[in-house]
Amino acid sequence: MQERRVSECPFCLCRMALEHEAAMRPTWFGRVTHNELRHFGPLAVFLPLLERMDVQGIIDRHVPPDPQLEYSHGSVLRILLAARLCHPTALVNVADWVDHAGLDLFWNVPADKLNDDRLGRALDAFFQQRHAIQASVAAHVVSTFRLDRDCLHYDTTPIHFFGAYQKSTPRPKNLPLPPTTSSATFPPAHIAHGYASTDTKMVHAGLVSVVNQYGAVPLFGHTVDGNLNNHTAIAQQYQLLQNYLPSQRLLLISDRGTFSVGHATRLYRAGHHVLCSAPWDDFRPLYDQHQASLHWRKASFLSIEQQRRRDTTSSLPQEHYELAVCKHELCDPETNAMVPCRVIFVYSTALEKTKQQTRQRDLDKIRAGLERLARTEQMGHVSGVRLPLAQRVAKVLGRKVVGRYFLWETVQLSAAERAALPPPKRGCRPPTHCFVWHLDEAALEADAAYDGLVALVTTAPQNYGSDDLFTTYKQQAHVELGHHQWKTPLAVHPLFLKSARRVEALVCLLQLALTAYHLVQYQYRQAVGDQAPLSEQRLTTETIMRDFRSCSLQIEDHCLGQVIHPTQLTARQRHILDTLGFPTPAQHLRHRHPLLSSA
Repeated sequence: MQERRVSECPFCLCRMALEHEAAMRPTWFGRVTHNELRHFGPLAVFLPLLERMDVQGIIDRHVPPDPQLEYSHGSVLRILLAARLCHPTALVNVADWVDHAGLDLFWNVPADKLNDDRLGRALDAFFQQRHAIQASVAAHVVSTFRLDRDCLHYDTTPIHFFGAYQKSTPRPKNLPLPPTTSSATFPPAHIAHGYASTDTKMVHAGLVSVVNQYGAVPLFGHTVDGNLNNHTAIAQQYQLLQNYLPSQRLLLISDRGTFSVGHATRLYRAGHHVLCSAPWDDFRPLYDQHQASLHWRKASFLSIEQQRRRDTTSSLPQEHYELAVCKHELCDPETNAMVPCRVIFVYSTALEKTKQQTRQRDLDKIRAGLERLARTEQMGHVSGVRLPLAQRVAKVLGRKVVGRYFLWETVQLSAAERAALPPPKRGCRPPTHCFVWHLDEAALEADAAYDGLVALVTTAPQNYGSDDLFTTYKQQAHVELGHHQWKTPLAVHPLFLKSARRVEALVCLLQLALTAYHLVQYQYRQAVGDQAPLSEQRLTTETIMRDFRSCSLQIEDHCLGQVIHPTQLTARQRHILDTLGFPTPAQHLRHRHPLLSSA
């Protein structure tokens, strides 16, 4: 007997369904009406991807099923993951979305079983094994999609919260990270006022990602207290990588906020390497010492915009980078051993122009503010409560870098100078001091000589060329762009999760969602290749999701049962699924429900 292929024509599906006997129907198909339309949408892409990532299987292997629960935690959390990807909403609304999208027809979990209490209990179970689950998914993704994780990029982003979290307490400083400490007893990140913001509660979420020419794919994440800095975050993240995703070779790339001598030497002791941007003031003396002997050469890296300007012979400025390498040593703070490293000095023409423009703008603004203060002091003190002069000057200077070049003082006026002043206005009294300020031009010019310069520190061996390392470091922008998804498509709507455990569990689940989100565009760009049009090479998941907004399912009642058929796919939708290697919704239905095949 030859099995028939499932057609997406609704008439063919209806005829095939009516040929079956009633006994062959599945025992449950979900709630339907006489003629009901389900808006399947981007699930056409994410449903086969989440199955290929084996999210449900991995969660169920780490969280043993509860015999009292009708559906496993893995099946419930996989649906919550799909909801975060396709339609972020509060937990109480997930069941309505499942019913509206028709997801229950594919994963066989009724929508009425997905209340917020059931989702919350699944998050509690996920929290106990969050690190192990994330690592297992990462290992599976690396193997399935053939990603190279010898070079990982790390970056953090703050996640803001509102509400009261009385049970959120700081983690003990010397508490060992899992697996030394059970994940169930390892407390969640403390939702606290951040060090960069005094009026917002937050935690810091860090991610390590694989990055290449097709973009970034986040693999593994970790959250730290909202009031801790990036030095602590990257130290804990690296320890978790060692515990759960050990690697013989690793080059860890991160931004300036994570750099410290301890971080570089910590990786060196473990046989791994670091590539990190460093604070300029830390390596300015080294630059001054070797400035005359540095050999500069142009870097091969150019941004996409700069490549376009050169290809089109645009009249816009053509910026470039120059590199110079200096050998150096770092003193390990734990062993006092000297660790060899290279400092790559980078000169950017675009950064130089930006700094010059920013400096001039800030200088003009501060000058105007100080001149207003001087005129106010010359007019005399106005009656009423006023801030002290030092506070008013500090307010004018603000946090601008050029503020340190301005010097000011108050000078007592002599009797002759006071007599020469015009009579004070009403409400004022004759001043006894004058406000004097000046700009330290010499210091300003000395610092301006370093415009456009930054320093990169690496302990990578010599076979890693400086030009290749710089190109690799510039891919860090893909990771920072990925954090944008936390605030937009994957944005957390109000969830009313007052439990810090459930909050961190949801953040870790969102990190899995971020992996799936970026895998879609990564796999598509890789499949189309370098010969495809530029718009295809840069296609984003957000664009793919928009292309599937019109994808839906139609359900009809017949005398012998229900007939489910997807609407006809557009040529663009079919091309995307074929490029990704994913089945169509009709093919997926045929696989899930034998009613749609005939013997």
